[in-house]
Amino acid sequence: VISLLTWMICGFVFGWDKPEVQRFAIEGGGSLSPEFLALWFGLTFFTSAAIAEIFRAGFLAVPKGQWAAASALGMTKTEIISYIVFPQALKLAVPPLASQYMNLTKNSSLAVVVGYPDLVSIGNSTINLNGQALEVIVIIMSVFLTLNLITAVLMNWLNAKVTRGTNGS
Repeated sequence: VISLLTWMICGFVFGWDKPEVQRFAIEGGGSLSPEFLALWFGLTFFTSAAIAEIFRAGFLAVPKGQWAAASALGMTKTEIISYIVFPQALKLAVPPLASQYMNLTKNSSLAVVVGYPDLVSIGNSTINLNGQALEVIVIIMSVFLTLNLITAVLMNWLNAKVTRGTNGS
């Protein structure tokens, strides 16, 4: 919903550009470059596989006795997963999940490999043009540091929400 609203607001502010057929090409409209698609699919598949494995490990780490005890109480399978297994699995999954999200931020710099002009490649071009390597590297480091700190704060908040009420055992 938030993405749809943002897309609509940006369209109303910046205007919609409809594609039109010209003599030899299609002018206007939105387009996705092959480099961007390669980066998007590569990062999506790699990160989603890692996140799925993190959650699978979290679910497998919940003792079988928890399942059996909830079943003995007469809970349905949906209730067992929702109220017993998922909260325990989430407590185990959040710390490596935070690390994976920070990896995603850093792995986005691999866009240089497929030729997509991201922050790192633009920084490299700037260094080649003006020779001010230190300033450009500080800017790149600042951007990645800010993104990773935001991710760390959000994941620490989530970890505190998930682990509240535990007695440290």
